Amino acid sequence: MNPEAFLTATLRALPHGAAVARILAAAVAAVEPGAAVRRFLHCDDDRLVAGDAVYDLSAFERVWIVGAGKAGVPMTAAAVALVSGRLSGGVVVVKEGHVTPEGLAVLQPRVEVLEAGHPIPDERGVAAGERIAALLQHTGERDLVLALISGGGSALLTRPAPGITLDDMQCLTKVLLACGASINEINTLRRHLDTLKGGGFARLAAPATVVTLILSDVVGDPLDVIASGPTVADPTTFADALDVLERYGVLDQTPVAILDRLQRGMRGEIAETPKPGDPVLARVHNLIIGSNRLAAEAARAAAQSEGFNTLLLTTFLQGEARVVGRVLAAIAREVAASDRPVRRPACVIAGGETTVTLRGDGRGGRNQELALAAAADLAAAPGALLVTLATDGGDGPTDAAGAVVSDATLRRAVALDLDADTALARNDSYPFFAALDDLLRPGPTQTNVNDLALVVVV
Repeated sequence: MNPEAFLTATLRALPHGAAVARILAAAVAAVEPGAAVRRFLHCDDDRLVAGDAVYDLSAFERVWIVGAGKAGVPMTAAAVALVSGRLSGGVVVVKEGHVTPEGLAVLQPRVEVLEAGHPIPDERGVAAGERIAALLQHTGERDLVLALISGGGSALLTRPAPGITLDDMQCLTKVLLACGASINEINTLRRHLDTLKGGGFARLAAPATVVTLILSDVVGDPLDVIASGPTVADPTTFADALDVLERYGVLDQTPVAILDRLQRGMRGEIAETPKPGDPVLARVHNLIIGSNRLAAEAARAAAQSEGFNTLLLTTFLQGEARVVGRVLAAIAREVAASDRPVRRPACVIAGGETTVTLRGDGRGGRNQELALAAAADLAAAPGALLVTLATDGGDGPTDAAGAVVSDATLRRAVALDLDADTALARNDSYPFFAALDDLLRPGPTQTNVNDLALVVVV
């Protein structure tokens, strides 16, 4: 990705701003989906190598590609190039706006490319889910399915269970996003309300052989959570799913049909999702090909080459965005005051994914809110800068991927008659940073491996 795409007003004004932009670009480039596929998938005549597994292609009558997620187009393009001589066809569903003319030219007409809504599932996602289910239901023992899964797959790959409507799923998703539930908790529910999630994809494809290449967008890379684990055993139960709703006190906001299904499942009236050892998973091989750690390590290496003293603090950053923002600002203040935990010029890197509990009626995303929450404390850290980035290029329901905040942000905001406290109270970070020209707007990056935060002190 071009570093120019990351330059904001603040970065353009700083002597080291271009270096920070190059660090961000290096992090995103390191998790380019096509390259990730090519690192783990190789084809040599009749041999297909996926990680440490080897498959004899002559043993299969048909090879299919099925993909779901924001990185679907570049992942599929790389896979098509590797198995093009044997490919029977396929379907990939991606987020609206993530299809490029170049990508379509490579894939069509052999692979059908569909677009759908994210993060709220829509009718197009349901139609894509039905199309994929129809393909999987017609596979047999001599079929090989290459499943290409990336972040966003949970919303994009939608096939509500009997008795559950799309309206029900849309309502539940909005409730869970607003209450601050984690992606792990949200996907626990999705796995029990959708026939493709929680091993449902593998159940439909059995007895075909399934090789799943996964670009992780979940902290810690738990296979069952990424895109709701369509080809993975589900360790959770109907009771766990109901517990999430009880824990956040949203039972009264949950559609009746969803509560009824969860309660029937607890009583054993509905079959559980596939668990470890289930025969439908016997011919499934799951392989993670990219993650937040890879992007964070690339950021660290780039920062070192730019002359910064670096520290990769964590790739398990979680919690309420506004709280995490203050923690990262505290680290910046410590570096500015005492050269700890790393000496200036310093670049501290953190990866993960925070959550936002909606309290107001504003517009923003978790990365923008994190940056806004850090602004007041960062004002007391001379030479400090905090950059937050959603690696997919989209933060919440906005066209921004994150924001940049420095020790001068509050002073600049006051000059424009902007009030940071009011904006934070309303969850209204987007207009705040838009007025300062400090939103990161690289556009869709065609990848998705959680978020990155850079704490820079010079």
